[in-house]
This record gives sequence, structure tokens and C-alpha cells, in this order.
Amino acid sequence: MKTTKSKSTSAAQGVEESALKELFIDELKDILWAEKHLMKALPKMAKGATSEELRGCIEQHLTETENQVTRLERVFESIGQKATGKKCEAMAGLVEEGQSIMEDTEKGSLTRDAGIISASQKIEHYEIASYGTLKTLAGVLGFSEAASLLEETLIEEKNADVLLTKIAEGFVNESAKAEQK
Repeated sequence: MKTTKSKSTSAAQGVEESALKELFIDELKDILWAEKHLMKALPKMAKGATSEELRGCIEQHLTETENQVTRLERVFESIGQKATGKKCEAMAGLVEEGQSIMEDTEKGSLTRDAGIISASQKIEHYEIASYGTLKTLAGVLGFSEAASLLEETLIEEKNADVLLTKIAEGFVNESAKAEQK
């Protein structure tokens, strides 16, 4: 019994400077940059959307993204770290791909909406993977407040993905199918 206690005491002390904590902080910096970058891209995506439903969905997600940035700042604070970002190459690439899709599709078409939904879901899936991992790491590291905050964002990202699917399957994809090149 005594051996187990000293192992868990060493493990708790090791969190202060552990490689896993360093990875966790690095990933937090990555997603903070990603969310701030996305905040700049979402208004362009909303403006490029043809349907009111998609535009509204993107505008709603912009508000959520602003709140997610604030929540990430609280995560940093909860673990005693300064909230700083580090360029996220994945998000930079996903946003660039979304811009390219809008440039390559006809303005005012539902094909453009289908493309925007595709790009948006790729972004959502990246965020879902990131927040799921961060929430798990926070739990392993004993950062319960951070884990709870990250879970809130994870739920929002999953809900955004579901809403995008409903819009795509509800009318966008079928209507886009009938559009001529």
C-alpha cells in the first residue's frame, strides 16, 4: 500500500513539469490561435453563403467561437498559464481550403453552400478532435475545471456539426444537384 501511495505522490508532483502537461499547453496554444483565426474567416463564409439557413448557422457559430476564445482564456487561467496562441497550420490550411472552395463555386449557388458546408465540417471535425483530446488530457493531468470548460466547447462543436449536416441533407445537396455548371 505504501508503494502505491508514493507512486501517486510522485505522479502528482510530476505534473508540474511533465512532458504531458507541456504537450497539453502547446495544444491549448494551437487551438487558441485556430479559434481566433476562424473568427476572421467566419464572416467571409457567412457573406458567401447563398441560403439564409447556412448564413444563420455560420453567424451563430461565430458568436459561439467568440465565447470559446473567452473560455479558452479561462482554461489557461485555471492552470496558471498565460493565454497565448501558436500558429495552427491545420486551421490555416482548412480556412484556406474553404476560401478556395468559395472562389471556385458560383456566387449565389447552392453548390457554393454545399462547398461551404464541406469546408465547415472539416473545420468542425478538426475542432472536435482537438477539444476531445484536450478534455481527456486535462482530466489525466487533474485539471478538472479545464476539463469541464473544454467539454462545454466540445459539445458546441458537435452541435454545430449536426446542424451543418441537417442543412446539407435538408435541402442544400439535393438543390445543388440540379444546378448546371
